[in-house]
Amino acid sequence: MNIRDYWIIVRKRWTLISAVTLFAFASGLTVNLVATPMYSSTSKVFVSAQGTENASDLLQGSSFTQQRVKSYSDIVTDPTVLDPVIKELALEEVADLLPDRISTNVPLNTVLIEITVSDESPYRAANIANALAVSLTKVVNQLETPDGSAVSPVKISQVQNGQIQDSPESPRPLMNIALALFIGVATGFGAAILRESLDLRVRNGNDIEELGKAGILGGIAFDEDAVNNPLIVHTKPKSTRAEAFRQLRTNIQFIEAAEGRKSIIVSSSIPGEGKSTTIVNLAIAMADAGSKVLLIDCDLRKPKIHRYLGLEGAVGLTSVIIGQAKLQDAIQPWGKHKLDILPAGQVPPNPSEILGSPAMQKLLDKFEKDYDVVLIDTAPLLPVTDAAILSKMTGGVVVVVSVGKTTRPQLQGAMNHIETVGGKVLGFVMNKIPTKGADAYGYYSYGYKYGYKYGYQYGYGTYGAAYGEEEPTKAKRPKFLKPKAKS
Repeated sequence: MNIRDYWIIVRKRWTLISAVTLFAFASGLTVNLVATPMYSSTSKVFVSAQGTENASDLLQGSSFTQQRVKSYSDIVTDPTVLDPVIKELALEEVADLLPDRISTNVPLNTVLIEITVSDESPYRAANIANALAVSLTKVVNQLETPDGSAVSPVKISQVQNGQIQDSPESPRPLMNIALALFIGVATGFGAAILRESLDLRVRNGNDIEELGKAGILGGIAFDEDAVNNPLIVHTKPKSTRAEAFRQLRTNIQFIEAAEGRKSIIVSSSIPGEGKSTTIVNLAIAMADAGSKVLLIDCDLRKPKIHRYLGLEGAVGLTSVIIGQAKLQDAIQPWGKHKLDILPAGQVPPNPSEILGSPAMQKLLDKFEKDYDVVLIDTAPLLPVTDAAILSKMTGGVVVVVSVGKTTRPQLQGAMNHIETVGGKVLGFVMNKIPTKGADAYGYYSYGYKYGYKYGYQYGYGTYGAAYGEEEPTKAKRPKFLKPKAKS
């Protein structure tokens, strides 16, 4: 990831980062409000050797006291030192808490012992620190004069009395809040990165190119009105989306020239990715460019092409294959240019067998001789095998990918289905790419700027009659154009 990728994550997941940061801030504020103020006071004692008369004795005495001073600091919280202090200051109520409130420190290469006491009362903290210094002195003298020895080899002197502090040592509001904010931002950003890495949906062209199967042929921007106005190339030829379809047309023409085949399948991994609207607009764009185009609806489970184009769909491909209708009667012209449509016809009980039959192969061979381009719409790749079966009979498959909906495993599974039967993936079309929003990602291709954001997570699930798509209500049903037939 580069800096731009991290910035995109911040923009996309700012709510998560903000929520975690706000929670951490509230926690830090709660600590400041709830925590009991604690005051600290420190007393210091100096440990020295006694009976040193010359430099050699002084050196030995210094080494001796440095060895002893650590042991002395360890017994500060021992009952022998602590009990007299508790009795003197009447600390029986806090006797159990007192050892945890006492800390000692021996600065490096010194014979000083720092005794620090924390307490709710600044006065009591200072009194305890001073009393501990006195008690330690007495205990050390007793320890260093066993069996009634007259003189102790060491001397402990209090060199600093514990002072009464005006401000509490803890809590520290500014530090606590600053630390809480830092932890909140760091945790929120980490959670955002983790969530991003665990999200397997296709987010941009890099996710597709990582598969290494084929390149991206085009990108179609998201349009909320696409359901009601599917024929954008025909109804709004000067729009940005219409131009995107014309750019897609150009790139596919290069693929045709390279592959030497005229028949191309347009499919998708899962339902609802916009493959049918993509192929219809692509067919219109190719016909507008002067090509003689045949659009075949081979989606024999939920055919849509005839509805989008306002044609009769009762007679079509299945009628021709089973001999109920002649080919010239099933093919319907559309528009002012050289665009012919072969609807799916009646939905059969065995779509895969019909599409994989020799009769279908014979029809495709004829179509490639009669037309400049043959575009084939099929069912999605993952739920059923229709598109995979047809892929080995045609020039290859163009896969429509819905950005923010299709996952990388789903796309990989679709590719595997095609490769298993010996088909070929010609390229990908990124569809439904948003151009605005906090989590939009700049997509620069073919001279246009698009964006993306996450949509909803769908699985391809059980293949049903509806493909998982909602039928437009009567109020929102698209008004399909019915151009005059060619004379």
